[in-house]
Amino acid sequence: MGVLELGPVRRVAGTVRLPGSKSISNRALLLSALAQGETRLLGLLDADDTRVMRDALVRLGVDCARDGNATRVRGTGGAFAVRETALFLGNAGTAFRPLTAALALGDGAYRLAGVARMHERPIGDLVDALRVLGARIDYLGVEGFPPLEIHPVQLRGVEADTVHVRGDLSSQFLTALLMALPLRGRPTTVVVDGELISKPYVEITLKLMARFGCAVRREDWRAFHLPSGAYRSPETLLVEGDASSASYFLAAGAIGGGPVRVEGVGRDSIQGDIAFADVLERMGAQVSMGPNWIEVRGEAPLQPIDLDLNHIPDAAMTAAVAALFARGPSTIRNIASWRVKETDRIEAMATELRKFGATVEARADSLRITPPARLRAATVDTYDDHRMAMSLSLAALAGIAVRINDPECVGKTFPEFFDAWSSITVPA
Repeated sequence: MGVLELGPVRRVAGTVRLPGSKSISNRALLLSALAQGETRLLGLLDADDTRVMRDALVRLGVDCARDGNATRVRGTGGAFAVRETALFLGNAGTAFRPLTAALALGDGAYRLAGVARMHERPIGDLVDALRVLGARIDYLGVEGFPPLEIHPVQLRGVEADTVHVRGDLSSQFLTALLMALPLRGRPTTVVVDGELISKPYVEITLKLMARFGCAVRREDWRAFHLPSGAYRSPETLLVEGDASSASYFLAAGAIGGGPVRVEGVGRDSIQGDIAFADVLERMGAQVSMGPNWIEVRGEAPLQPIDLDLNHIPDAAMTAAVAALFARGPSTIRNIASWRVKETDRIEAMATELRKFGATVEARADSLRITPPARLRAATVDTYDDHRMAMSLSLAALAGIAVRINDPECVGKTFPEFFDAWSSITVPA
């Protein structure tokens, strides 16, 4: 495990070209694999989580290869060629949950495992829903958690056509079901029990499914009606830049002067995390936006916030660190889903922000952050969590040194993050 020291930063200014969206990339890879025809994916993210998905698809017999600047995926039409294998999926929730659903509704035998933290991330609500649909899934460890063993479906024709799934723990359960259900070849309705969190991520799923020829009819966020019929390749699909990754640079522009512009995501984005720009405006930053870019200017101290950020849980981590630069206490609310991410992000963030001198109150689903009069230099732990490493880097904008343990964890979604950071920072 390495250590990286970020020197004190005086100002920031510049332009960052974003890597492809992880959320779009892994959804697009799986949909391309399940579709009829060949799909060229442009701008696909090349990072740990997408490599996990791509490698898993190759092990399942999918023809998936680089072709110049594109990734070419030859779809299977819904049936994977390899009917029995073991897959190691690391800590990639955007691979583990959707692949569980897609494989469970097929005719193969599979074992799915990941790193130790993935085996602590719940999956029971998804498994329960899949069993109602006729899937045969066994837990190989603790009930309700990976690793899993999936068996071939044996009783075709007796499965239910309406299934319920819990919505208040992770939107990935619903996303996994939605993407897999066209494999059944019959209309199906998914009913969400409880309040659905992270709705913008489900919206990404629905828009990508429509690009592959499957239009889902939605009744508010309570029920989703899927037609029968297979996926069809759109032939070419351009992956947007990652809006969650944009948040670090946009926040830097708000804190450290700017202007900082991110390219690859903007007004036309299908990603909900562009709403982070609204958070920065609430904090007093100047935001401008085009179809494919966002630019931010500002100066600390920022205005404190008290916001429900359930709709942008990943970018909410950036808001928590930006709160160190506010004039008073800030509260980030309705973020209970942080507790079942790559780490328990509520406890982890509280622990690390306190190292800079902040007073932090961690509750079941919120953080209250009171910044100190002056931030102090600190060595921060990252918990093998890419977003902890990237968001905490913002503290260097206080003119202090920040030592980051295990900086390589950013490889999960943004291997070049620290190079991009250096390109916009002016040392103090």
